[in-house]
Amino acid sequence: MELYSDIVSPPCQNVLLVAKKLGIALNIKKTNIMDAADVAELTKVNPQHLIPTFVEDDGHVIWESYAIAIYLVEKYGQDDALYPKDPKVRSIVNQRLFFDIGTLYKNILANIDVLIEKQQPSAELRGKLEQALDLTEKFVTECRFVAADHLTLADIFMLGSITALEWFRYDLERYPGIRGWVERVTAQFPDYSDFHKEIREATKQYVATHCPHLEY
Repeated sequence: MELYSDIVSPPCQNVLLVAKKLGIALNIKKTNIMDAADVAELTKVNPQHLIPTFVEDDGHVIWESYAIAIYLVEKYGQDDALYPKDPKVRSIVNQRLFFDIGTLYKNILANIDVLIEKQQPSAELRGKLEQALDLTEKFVTECRFVAADHLTLADIFMLGSITALEWFRYDLERYPGIRGWVERVTAQFPDYSDFHKEIREATKQYVATHCPHLEY
């Protein structure tokens, strides 16, 4: 099984963590979407040439990180813990996943994009990010994990979003719930410190090459 991926990308990080949790070995095809040759190779399997892109041994192709993660859990999971089958529990996991892509990650990425363009986020952008983080704080103080009393896909994806705050050194001091939740989630992955180190090193190199004005 192959995964076209770049660990700098939070969506790729999320799929990699899901695979780790499931014990799935992936052949990682490191892909630079700014490199014409890499894009040409990726386009052969994915006309949208997005990463991550998953290619199964039988040639089945999936892109969009949420779709890949759900497929991996449903096909290769030993149980349904990461994506519970109970309709009520799954509805909360889905809500958190949709919240992540439509609110949390969306607003984090919007702030990063502005900074990459050598501008400062507007008060409106900063306010939307704060609102998203306030809601996240509420979720993780109401429950030990973000959608259930155990780790689910929602935790993995929202962890990727929170980790992306490191791009602009966002201070989470006023969010003790989020900080405690991050510790609980990362503790579910014995080698997370090495994984995070790899993210940091790759992102530092990316920033130095493409947006050296950022203080990563």
